[in-house]
Amino acid sequence: MAKYDPVKQADWQIAEIAEAEMIPFEAMCDKLQIPKDERIPYGQKIGRVDYMKCLERNKNKPDGKYIEVTAITPTPLGEGKSTTSMGLIEGLGKRGVNVGGCIRQPSGGPTMNVKGTAAGGGISLLIPMTEFSLGLTGDINNIMNAHNLAMVALTSRMQHEFNYDDAQLAKRKLVRLGINPRNLEMGWILDFCAQSLRNIIIGMGGKMDGFMCQSKFGIAVSSEVMAILSIFNGLDDFKKRLNEIVVAYNMKGDPVTTGDLEVGNAMMAWMLPSINPTLMQTVEGQPCFVHAGPFANIAVGQSSIVADQIGLKMFDYHITESGFGADIGFEKFWNVKSRFSGLVPNVSVLTATVRGLKHHGVKAGALPCPPGRPVPKEYFSASKETMKWLEEGVQNAVHHVKTIKKAGINPVVCINSFHFDTPEEHDVIRRACEAAGARVAVSKHWQFGGEGALEFADAVMDACKEKNDFKFLYPNELPLRKRVELIAKEVYGADGVDFAPEANAKAERFEKDPKFNEYATMMVKTHLSLTADPTIKGTPKGWRLPVRDFLIYGGAKFICPVCGAISLMPGTGSDPAYRRVDVDVKSGKVTGLF
Repeated sequence: MAKYDPVKQADWQIAEIAEAEMIPFEAMCDKLQIPKDERIPYGQKIGRVDYMKCLERNKNKPDGKYIEVTAITPTPLGEGKSTTSMGLIEGLGKRGVNVGGCIRQPSGGPTMNVKGTAAGGGISLLIPMTEFSLGLTGDINNIMNAHNLAMVALTSRMQHEFNYDDAQLAKRKLVRLGINPRNLEMGWILDFCAQSLRNIIIGMGGKMDGFMCQSKFGIAVSSEVMAILSIFNGLDDFKKRLNEIVVAYNMKGDPVTTGDLEVGNAMMAWMLPSINPTLMQTVEGQPCFVHAGPFANIAVGQSSIVADQIGLKMFDYHITESGFGADIGFEKFWNVKSRFSGLVPNVSVLTATVRGLKHHGVKAGALPCPPGRPVPKEYFSASKETMKWLEEGVQNAVHHVKTIKKAGINPVVCINSFHFDTPEEHDVIRRACEAAGARVAVSKHWQFGGEGALEFADAVMDACKEKNDFKFLYPNELPLRKRVELIAKEVYGADGVDFAPEANAKAERFEKDPKFNEYATMMVKTHLSLTADPTIKGTPKGWRLPVRDFLIYGGAKFICPVCGAISLMPGTGSDPAYRRVDVDVKSGKVTGLF
C-alpha cells in the first residue's frame, strides 16, 4: 500500500505520517544555506527567518521566476488554491528545480467553521499541519494584541476626556482630542467567527468603567494591522504606518490616529517578532514560507511582500498566492501588491475544478450547493445534464483568464483534478481556456503529489520562458471613481457603477486631495460572485455595481469602496469544523483538522 491515500485518509492523517519524517527546521536551513544568525527556531519543526539579514545577504542575487496562484470564483465545493500552490511546488521539486513559496496563515475562524484550514489537501499539503492551523508562531495573536491595544488607548482616552477638564488633562500631559463617540472607525478583533459580537455596547457601569458607546468586533485577519503586515517594506515603513491608522474622528470630522493616541510605537513592539516569515515545508519536503493572512474581500489578501522578496532571492521559482477568486485576490495582487512591491510576476495560475465550474452552470440548471450541506451526487459524475452545467460554467474560468491577460501576465489554467473526474470533463475546460489564450494542464497533485503535477509544472516552466507585457489597470493619477468604474467593467464584467449619495460625497473629498492619489483602491466585495450579490453565480451580464460607502485605512494607505453588504465578522455555521476536532489523550495529537 502507498504511504498516502487521500481517497481514504483525512488530511490530518496524511500530515501525521509526513511529519514523522519531515526535515527539522535546522536541517532545512542547512539545506537552504541559511546562516545560523538568520534562524529563529520555534521548537524542532518550524521557525522564522530573519528577513532583513537574509535580504541583505542576498541583495546582489538575481530574482527567480515569480508565479502567482489564483482561482475561479469560489464555490462551497472548494477550488483547492492552496492545494494547487503546494502541488506546483511539489511538481517543480520533482523536476529537480530550486523551488519554494509563500502562502498566508489561516484564520482560526474559518479553521473552526465550515471552510477548514488553508494548508492544502491530500498529498499537496503544508506541514506541520496542526501548528499551521492553530496559531503557528503567533502572528495573528500579535496582531490581536497590537490592534486591541489601539482600542484600549481609544476607549480609555474617551473616558478620561469625559471625566476630566482641560486643566486636569494637562496635568497628565494630555491634550483634548475631542473624539466623537458616534464616529469611531475601529472596533475590537477576535480570531473566531462570532456573529454575536458584531454590534455591542461597551463601557456600562460607573464613570471609572469606561465611556458607554456602541462598538463592534471584527475577525482578527480583517485588521488594518494585518494589511500593513502584508505590504510593509522595512521597519521604518511598518512603524510609520502603525502610527497613521485612523481610529476615530473628532467633533469637527478630522481623523484621530494611533499616533495621536501615542500608541503606535507600542503596537510596533507587539508586532516586532511578526516581521519575519515562518519557514515550513510541503509533505514532500520542499520549503514554503508562511506570512500574513487572508480576508481579501476587504484587505489585500496576499502573502507578504517581504516574504516574496526573500523567496525570489532564495528560489529559482517562487510561488505566491492571492485570496479568493481572480476578481478579488488577483486584481489586488496586480494593482496593489505589485505596485507597492515593484515585483513583476511571470505567470499567474488560475485554479479550477470540474465540480466548481459545474456549480457556475446556473443557466444550464446546476443544482445549488449550500455551505455545510451534503454535495448533490450529480457533482461526482458525468452525464448529459452535468456536462451542460460544465459547458456553461466554464465561462467563469474564461472570464478570469481574460482578466489575467489584461494585466499582460502569462496565464496557466490548472485543472485541479480529483479521482471522480472524467477526461471528457477535463477536455471541456481545456478547449475553452486554450481558446481564450491560456496554457492548460490537468494536475492530480491532490491524489499523487509532485508525480501527479508534472504536466502542470512543465506548463508553468514553459510559460515562464515567455516574455510578458505587465501593465497596471490604471495609473495613480486616475480619479477614484474612474478607478472603481474601470475595475467594475474590466475585471467584474459590470456595465457600470452606481454610487450612493454618501459614497459620492466621500469620493469627491478624496479626489480633491492629491495625497489620496497614492492610496490603493481596495475593493470591498463578496468573493462568491463576480457581482456584489453572493447568490448570483456564473458569468452574469447586464448588471451594475452598487457602491454604498468608502472606508479609509490611513496606515495601510487604502481607500476601500464598499460594494453590497460585507461583514468584517463572519458567522459560524450550524455544522462547524470544531465539532470534529479532538485530541487523542494517549498520543497528545490533534485529530480532525481538514
